[in-house]
Amino acid sequence: MVMIDSSTPAPQSGLGRRGFLAGALAASATALVGVGLGASPAHAATYDWMGGFADSTPVQRLTIPGTHNAGAQVGGLYVACQNTSIADQLNSGIRFLDIRCRAIDGVFTIHHAAFYQNLNFGDVLIACRNFLRARPSETVLMRVKQEYSSVSDTEFRRIFDTYLDDKGWRSLFRLDGGLPTLGQARGRVVLLGDNGGLPGLRYGDGNLFDIQDDFQALPVAKYPKIAAQFRKAVQQPGKLYINYVSTAAYLPPRWNSDQLNPQVHSLLDSSEGNAWRGLGIVPLDFPATRAGLVESLIRHNG
Repeated sequence: MVMIDSSTPAPQSGLGRRGFLAGALAASATALVGVGLGASPAHAATYDWMGGFADSTPVQRLTIPGTHNAGAQVGGLYVACQNTSIADQLNSGIRFLDIRCRAIDGVFTIHHAAFYQNLNFGDVLIACRNFLRARPSETVLMRVKQEYSSVSDTEFRRIFDTYLDDKGWRSLFRLDGGLPTLGQARGRVVLLGDNGGLPGLRYGDGNLFDIQDDFQALPVAKYPKIAAQFRKAVQQPGKLYINYVSTAAYLPPRWNSDQLNPQVHSLLDSSEGNAWRGLGIVPLDFPATRAGLVESLIRHNG
């Protein structure tokens, strides 16, 4: 089957398609975030919360709500990881997107394992472009990973470059290999390349990142790992910490998130957690199902 991705920077709707069935926030924009890290006096709502921080702020000093497998909304109980669109995630305060791309017929389609998500890479970029045009104080950090295809790193890069140059998306991205300040990142997508061929920040580079992503741990074992990573981020700052709350162990992602998201929310708002700042990127499954969780993460800046 030929997958056609006609997305360009010109406004257009997402491309829907049946796909490859081979294997199953909007949150409030009124919550306020405290001023700190050289912030301006004004508070910022969740849709432009980064606007309250100085350009000189290193991104690794922020607490950044994110979504794991951000495009995965369809495929059934064991496949879906989100119940809101990319656009709604960004408007709710999410600033990290975990994007899984299948390389097929010269384009990227968004997959979770074998399941096509009725979404193409161009659709993701349109959502990011539209959001950042409306909210130029913000940045989006995007992990790009190959999913359900096995093309070489060279071919994966060649396809990525067609989006940059043939489709005109280069100006949307920050492709530098070093951790930026917020001022260097505003209005752009910071690429975290989880593929040997991609430019940008090398996802998983131990000189830049400290990542907790035990996706095989049951919630009872996962939660202590999450808490330990939060404490490490506070006690040993410097790297960009990534602390996945999501897990796929044995149970559907939604069932696991229904256990973990409330626990993490309670920890963040506890007497110990309330004082924490600079926790890094915190990718979640189904954050929109836990009212106030994204806003709580945003409050851990300052």
